[in-house]
Amino acid sequence: MEALVHFTHEIGEMHFPILMFMFKAFLVVFILVSIVLFIYDKYIQRENQLLINYPLIGRMRYVFYALRDPMRQYFGDEKFYESFDKVKWVYDSAERKSAYASFSPGQPLRSAIISIKNANCVLNTEDVSDDFSVTFGENSSNPFNTKSIFGRSAMSDGAISPEGTRAFTKGAYLGKFPINTGEGSLTSNFFYTHKYTRECKFFQTHEGTIFAKSVYKIIKFLINDAVAQKVYKQMVVYDDAPDTYLFDIEELLFYRVNWDASIDVFPSQVPDDMPDIIFQMGSGLYGVRDKKGNFCPERYQKTMRFCKMTEIKMAQGAKQTGGKLLASKVSEAIAYYRGVAPYQNLFSPNQFPFAHTLEELFDFMGRLKKLSDKPVGVKIVISSVEAFDEYANLIKKRQEIGSDAYPDFITIDGGEGGSGAAPLEMMMTVGMTITKALYIADSALTRVGARDKVKLIASEKVLTPDDAIVLFGIGADYVAIARAFMMSAGCIRARECSGAHGRACPVGLATQDKKKRASFLVEKKAINIASYHTQMLAGIRGLLAVMGLDTLSKLKKENLVFKDKTGKTYMNVERYFKESLVN
Repeated sequence: MEALVHFTHEIGEMHFPILMFMFKAFLVVFILVSIVLFIYDKYIQRENQLLINYPLIGRMRYVFYALRDPMRQYFGDEKFYESFDKVKWVYDSAERKSAYASFSPGQPLRSAIISIKNANCVLNTEDVSDDFSVTFGENSSNPFNTKSIFGRSAMSDGAISPEGTRAFTKGAYLGKFPINTGEGSLTSNFFYTHKYTRECKFFQTHEGTIFAKSVYKIIKFLINDAVAQKVYKQMVVYDDAPDTYLFDIEELLFYRVNWDASIDVFPSQVPDDMPDIIFQMGSGLYGVRDKKGNFCPERYQKTMRFCKMTEIKMAQGAKQTGGKLLASKVSEAIAYYRGVAPYQNLFSPNQFPFAHTLEELFDFMGRLKKLSDKPVGVKIVISSVEAFDEYANLIKKRQEIGSDAYPDFITIDGGEGGSGAAPLEMMMTVGMTITKALYIADSALTRVGARDKVKLIASEKVLTPDDAIVLFGIGADYVAIARAFMMSAGCIRARECSGAHGRACPVGLATQDKKKRASFLVEKKAINIASYHTQMLAGIRGLLAVMGLDTLSKLKKENLVFKDKTGKTYMNVERYFKESLVN
């Protein structure tokens, strides 16, 4: 106690000469810099009139402007997500905290909303089936039977950091849900959970000498494993793009898939220690093209030895152009994966090379089915009833002639979908919202008698179970989630994903900046990602119980209700959709 009193007295009397010197030095430097800036802003520079009139003070504007997005989650209005309560639910669920709310929501929900009808006699949650499997491509030689109705939507390794992709891969494996590669190809990081064995002949390896291994062990003992791995890699791996190698801590060697190896050495079945992976093929054909940029059937077959089905990306809600990766994110590793030059802007073509017509696109799907013996589908954005009718009618025509050259599933991205980099003018003006787009697809496929052969995947602004239950009621068989999974992995919504303006994702999740990535906690975030998925399924079971439904398959449009902004309530949502979709 006496020591505390003495310390407090010392502070009061300023008996800390070193601290006082540092404080005075800082004060002098601050004053000198302020004087220089004042003179420069007021009398020299003639590019900014605000700084001429308000030198120094005007510069505070740019400080606050730079902090606006990173600090938005603390002080901003969360109208885009309806309520901050939804955002908080995602974070709490990921961190295994109580997701219950008290008293009332922090912000009122929107007045126009599609909600559920509760039953007169509800069920207990344990009465609801926990079977949430979905089967894609029932007629395929290798149908894909998922273990969940939720999956991580397409996010490319490149847009996401290597550590982020590893966390998502491990989270998907732990949570038993599918993960979509995004158009950036199947990279080494999707093999994060796959145990290396010397019997795997499709791996390219680098192993150090006894001396190099000894150096690794000594540094690991004295410092930590991360530093030891870094030094060991510099001693062992001399190839281009060393970051494309994974490290086996038991064998003390680095390994990555050797795509030049004979297809005979690749596994005939997807290894059990990998998550269910959906391979997305974009217009750049990354990961399935030859050195000239053309589609390579054999490379595609090798890739599909590790994936459960293929999704052709025709469009995305946030951008109707090809995928965009700014030069700062095209590292040597990303360039290696995609077969391009590093540190140059990478913009995929707008048009998919095998989709000049729908007939050509469907024929290409048939070709991919024969090459992989696995389901193939397409990702689109719906802009009108007539536009999707072309899909539905062609699917019916192909079925009538006994052809399987049509999509086993259609992923529908709503017009409010997100993106790491997209033209602002396309983010909110192209495509329909997911509820109306999903209704159009479900109705059209039902009308032509093809609904039972084509699964529908819904993808848009889904955060919580109530967001998803509505989509299942309208007709979705499966829901792909991006932004909420990002948040469960630590995203703070700073909106620096693109890497533009010289700023990078502050948590190391959506950046290739090595300093930011170094702090990303892969194993911890993998558990959080799996926890969020678990809570989503638990929430769905709870909602089904309130609706008196013991299985998700019994959920129909009849279980939904719509209330518009005037208070008018549509007990039949079919009528609401028909009235809202007028010519």
